[in-house]
Amino acid sequence: MSERSESRPTPLRDLRVVEISDRIAGDYCGKLLADAGAEVCKVEPRQGDWLRRYSATGSVIGDGASSPFFAYLNSGKRSTTHPAASERLSGLLAAADVVLVTAGRARAAALGVDPQRLLAASPGAVIVTISDFGWTGPYADRAASEFTLQAWAGSPGFRGDPAGPPISIGGDLGEYMGGVYAAFGALAVRRRVERGGPGEHLDLSMLEAITAMQSSEWLHSQLLRVPPIRRTLEVPSIEPAKDGYVGITMVTGQQWLDFVAMVECPQLEEIEQLRFQIGRWAYRDLIREQIRPWLAERTVEEIVELGQLFRLPIAALGNGSTIRDMEYVTQRGAFVRNPAGFHQPRPPWLMSACAPAPTGATPALGGANDETPWPPRTPGDGPAPRTLPLAGVHIVDLTAFWAGPAATHLLAAFGADVVKVESIQRPDGIRYSGGMRTDVDDWWEYGWVFHAMNTNKRSVTLDLGSEDGRRLFTELAAGADVVIENFSPRVMDHFGLTADMLLNVNPELVVARMPAFGLDGPWRDRVGFAPTMEQIAGLAWVTGLPDAPPVTPRGACDPLAGVHAAFAVLAALNFADRTGSGQLVELPMLETVLNATAIQAIESEVFGVTLTRRGNRGHGDAIQNIYRCAGEDNWIAVTVRDDRQWRALVELMGRPAWCDEELSTAAARRHRADDVDRRLAEWFADLPLDATVEQLAGAGIPAAPVVSPSLVADNPQLRHRGFLETLHHPSTGAGLYPCPPFARLAGQDNWLLRPPPRLGEHNEDVLRDRCGLTDDELTRLATSGVIGTRPKGL
Repeated sequence: MSERSESRPTPLRDLRVVEISDRIAGDYCGKLLADAGAEVCKVEPRQGDWLRRYSATGSVIGDGASSPFFAYLNSGKRSTTHPAASERLSGLLAAADVVLVTAGRARAAALGVDPQRLLAASPGAVIVTISDFGWTGPYADRAASEFTLQAWAGSPGFRGDPAGPPISIGGDLGEYMGGVYAAFGALAVRRRVERGGPGEHLDLSMLEAITAMQSSEWLHSQLLRVPPIRRTLEVPSIEPAKDGYVGITMVTGQQWLDFVAMVECPQLEEIEQLRFQIGRWAYRDLIREQIRPWLAERTVEEIVELGQLFRLPIAALGNGSTIRDMEYVTQRGAFVRNPAGFHQPRPPWLMSACAPAPTGATPALGGANDETPWPPRTPGDGPAPRTLPLAGVHIVDLTAFWAGPAATHLLAAFGADVVKVESIQRPDGIRYSGGMRTDVDDWWEYGWVFHAMNTNKRSVTLDLGSEDGRRLFTELAAGADVVIENFSPRVMDHFGLTADMLLNVNPELVVARMPAFGLDGPWRDRVGFAPTMEQIAGLAWVTGLPDAPPVTPRGACDPLAGVHAAFAVLAALNFADRTGSGQLVELPMLETVLNATAIQAIESEVFGVTLTRRGNRGHGDAIQNIYRCAGEDNWIAVTVRDDRQWRALVELMGRPAWCDEELSTAAARRHRADDVDRRLAEWFADLPLDATVEQLAGAGIPAAPVVSPSLVADNPQLRHRGFLETLHHPSTGAGLYPCPPFARLAGQDNWLLRPPPRLGEHNEDVLRDRCGLTDDELTRLATSGVIGTRPKGL
């Protein structure tokens, strides 16, 4: 799967996309579609997309040149500079299949984009708008930044030592999340259009996309009856070794027991609370005291190699200067050459029948202004009934934990029929790996991440280690459109349920596999979770305080990988619909994260500068930080990104003498950043949090309270938009469950139609309907343990 053949077709064909973007999310959405074969026409202002001049390391971009980061996001696209009211832009929009705009309602109108007018003229159009809060709700017109949206979403609110400030994730990760959600939504609705159905305006909220990167801690508080989560760090996490930092991740209780055996600390095995990550914080000093002498005696390489013997997710930390030289990258060819003269990550999917579009040239500003416009589309025979975009798609879901279920969660919300396959021998580990209720009989039904990521699905238990289980699974696959799994590669091979075997049974099947480190290559058998990828791919390196160890973003790349997988599945389904040919789709989680951290390796190669941690100050010209306010542990996140916002802040502060005329320019503020930051910290220290957030918002300055992720369900914007819907679970009662980060579709009352399934809840329904089993056969299977509704041994 690691070899690429440019003779293979792209999964998408003849898809026309107009991209009008002034943020990474829109450029990345267009990149994903272009990589998959879409023709993307980028509409820029006369001076060009600001990303043409952007360098995260502050490196100088030559006159008339485009930044390497812009080249990464936009290679292979075409560029036009048609004005908003021009006939050429109107014609381009009218002929497009997908129109992507990163703007709120008023700004979109100024750019010449009115979704309802476009849909009236072109009923099959898909218009995707990306804005900070979405087009509706009490915060719709507020200024925001990726940084302040993280604060609203609860991300820095649970990351960091309580003795210091909350810590945001570095690297604009939320922008990539918004971009891939937009690309998925475009393909999902386009699928309905190709079947005669109507187009749609997809109103994407970046706040909701970034909130989806949190693990629904409000459900954690409810289901496990615990207080709101507060700021902590994983223990252990990124720890000093003899010659550098080593990243350690433990999700399951067994991994903890194996770790303490590896570091020769049997005394830690005896403390029951330490088997759960959430219980280790109280023992952090004891744990570090016990394990650090062992770590200090060994090199990073020695610890990583020993970790593999114990099958533990332990990794060396990567950064911009080391990523391209990693064994995985070099042996799997994970970076490709950009025509602009540097190397970049390849698209994060590999397909057996398709290949990405070749990496194209960077578009010259306005280079396509004089090209022949697209001819208008021929209208179809008339709209089919309005259904959910993925109605009729049948998915067999073998995924577990967070990343894989995040993919099928999204596919199910858009209408796919998802049958989740577990076993009583090995239920989905996320049902209980984060903590357990000891006061209920069915404690495995209370896992909050399981609840959040498995709505709209049905559950079947099949022991794939048995002949009956494998036979029934094969029958399910024979009638499915997609089979998706995220085991380590050897698991499906061990069961004999290889992609070749499944495609022989069903030649039109999309077999999606989500291994941590690919299906082949030097790290094939390594164990890894999202924090491991965040450590290896450089995300942890840019997260944390400058003089402290890197901080793991805490699994945010699980849903990032999941949404990329959902996007790739739809691209492969498009190819299968068109050609009748299914295929294997490989989605290594590490390569997804490498795409989101690409700027680090690119700027290191081009400019020789390695991005590193800057606390909460970010990279770029903005004045940005998390400041303490009056009261106990109250913090405000603030971004001042331009001269207008600076002037507004100076007015709010009463024009203090230190805000001299020199600070009116971004260059001067950057030069005096430490002094400005200190002065702002002094000013915020005596102010009330909530009132100050509102005061800054009223002045057009991005600001947000730093909240616990357990409390984001109270956010009035999320409530208004319907991002959280109430479902009743037979074991746990009513709860608030997360939805896709889009406003509800036209004619839609709810995204979520059924609660997360109990283990094996739909055995009889599914196995009767799909496999034709009788009552006697079902009884025999239950008696022999092939199916069931309780984990084995209970």
